[in-house]
Amino acid sequence: MLQEAQGLLKKYFGYDSFRSGQTEIISRLLNQQDTVGIMPTGGGKSVCYQIPALMLPGITLVISPLISLMKDQVDALEKQGVSATFINSSLSGDEAWKRLRDVSAGRYKLLYVAPERLEVPSFLNRLLQLNISLVAIDEAHCISQWGHDFRPSYRLIINMIQSCTVRPTVVALTATATPRVTADICDLLQIGRKEVILTGFARDNLYFQVIKGQSRRVFINEYVRKNKDQPGIIYAATRKEVDNLHHFLKKEGIQVGKYHAGMSEEDRQKNQEQFLYDDVTVLVATNAFGMGINKSNVRYVMHYNMPRNIEAYYQEAGRAGRDGERGDCILLFAPEDIQLQKFFIDQSEMDDVLKKDEYHKLERMISYCHTEDCLQSYILDYFGDQSSERCERCGNCKDERKRQDVTREAQMVLSCIKRIRERFGKTFVAQILTGATNQRIKDFGFDQLSTYAIMRDRTQKDVSSFIDFLTADQYLIPSGGTYPTLSLSQKAISVLKGERQVFKKENIKAVKVTVDDALFENLRAIRKQLAAKEMVPPYVVFSDQSLRDMCAKLPSSDMEFLMIKGVGQQKLERYGEAFLRAIAEYQEKKEASL
Repeated sequence: MLQEAQGLLKKYFGYDSFRSGQTEIISRLLNQQDTVGIMPTGGGKSVCYQIPALMLPGITLVISPLISLMKDQVDALEKQGVSATFINSSLSGDEAWKRLRDVSAGRYKLLYVAPERLEVPSFLNRLLQLNISLVAIDEAHCISQWGHDFRPSYRLIINMIQSCTVRPTVVALTATATPRVTADICDLLQIGRKEVILTGFARDNLYFQVIKGQSRRVFINEYVRKNKDQPGIIYAATRKEVDNLHHFLKKEGIQVGKYHAGMSEEDRQKNQEQFLYDDVTVLVATNAFGMGINKSNVRYVMHYNMPRNIEAYYQEAGRAGRDGERGDCILLFAPEDIQLQKFFIDQSEMDDVLKKDEYHKLERMISYCHTEDCLQSYILDYFGDQSSERCERCGNCKDERKRQDVTREAQMVLSCIKRIRERFGKTFVAQILTGATNQRIKDFGFDQLSTYAIMRDRTQKDVSSFIDFLTADQYLIPSGGTYPTLSLSQKAISVLKGERQVFKKENIKAVKVTVDDALFENLRAIRKQLAAKEMVPPYVVFSDQSLRDMCAKLPSSDMEFLMIKGVGQQKLERYGEAFLRAIAEYQEKKEASL
């Protein structure tokens, strides 16, 4: 059976061998063994049920939480020659019933549905009449109240499975499950806890970095400009912040779209499609709103605000580099994000037990932002994947910046805040320190302080940035509210007493994610033209990984083209001629220039 599975992998998906965990999960499903698979994003979870779907009788039912992800996966499968369809709220009632009849007639091997469909009795009754061999539950962490994205409708899945005339095999898949959530998935789906296949959470192609104590907008602008041709996602915590960032980047001449719940469904879909089709390079979106992006060539994911927990962060950051190529995962930390996330927890409808759990998760997220240890090891440890090895590529592992002693400047700021009795915020403190002459300072008599104008040789912007550094390094504690005030921590008091020194590293500079050559750019242009003709996203034609493999191997025949990662028979027949011609022309020009 595995030999047949490997043949199908090559024929339809263009890969010679399975990745870690895929062989074991596929073998179990073909032997009708229920399985829970914990695999990292981009680790090939979908292949674990798509290959068995081609081998098993009847259909494979895929429960997927996001409408856009369903469409993307179905589009990709169709281009690979696999018959698949979806039924969700984007279809009219007539079209949904037509597709269900086509499934019943055996025209499809995979049917994708949203879990909320199981709440509709008429749909559920028709569904139970189908010959369902396998039920694949994507984003299985949604079934657990301890997970970061609980969906009550996921609790209906087990009832549907038990109502089938012949019980189908079940596979539950997720990339972000702590040991507690994994146990919950097993219990709620009645799958033995020994039936869990855990391949590890590490993504060797992801580069994690936390940036704090420097201007977030300056860094974003610099980074996006250096990577203007690379697709990226920027997450923010609120709609207002998304709108502001979108306006800022658009004003800077960046091709940018946005996505949040305050937009109409039509506008959201338009912006998402522009990003998927490479018509805009950057998409700014809210963390809280479910944006399903299956785009494989996202080169970076930036978080403008700190997310509430590690699960949500790793899920979103994991959208970078799904094609196996390098992906940058950058978190831009600011201390006020802590108060914002606490506000979200307090305003939620969770009971006290869940709120306490969320506060604990938030503390772990805050610790991630402050740790000086390996960032990937910190994440792996959170998920129970014990690893003592440093990744040697994250921002902390690779940090070679020199430290500068800024104790004297820190004492100036801290002393000023103490003298104004810790009652004011960053902007006002910076105005006092730089010697501003506004009426408010005079009314309070702060122009008579010994710290007034003590940093007059610096701009207010520079002093504000330095205050951000002191806050990020926990010398200052911001209060909650719209206009947070600053108070001194115990660390700060030690600095004022001369018992502790303060060191500041240089600001982190933005770098290019990848350096693309002329052939790659030419192949990418051809990919975009072909995708436009077929009205699919470019990555559905070929991933960046496939294009880079073409650049490395320079295939000159159909047989050599079939050896490229991600090239199966169907894609050879559809696209082989165009890409082989482009590679041959590149070779001819190169030889002529020698």
